[in-house]
Amino acid sequence: MTRTATPLRPAPARPKTRAEVEAELYRWTPEEVIEQRLLPYRSVAVLRRKCSRREIHHHNDGGRISFTADDIRRENERTAVAPIAA
Repeated sequence: MTRTATPLRPAPARPKTRAEVEAELYRWTPEEVIEQRLLPYRSVAVLRRKCSRREIHHHNDGGRISFTADDIRRENERTAVAPIAA
């Protein structure tokens, strides 16, 4: 008689805290992104220029450039360098 392994159940997801939910809804200005070093750019002018050329993930809310947490994650993933040796 062979035994079959029972599949592992995924851990139940914990509900997000209010701070986590608010962080997901917050939108950073280009000035805040540069000041807090959330993206690898050194000046607001370069960041705005890349946004106007549509080279960076961002939102254009009423003509104002803003960044959500998801935009910053996507941009960091896009610019990540994978190691050659595994």
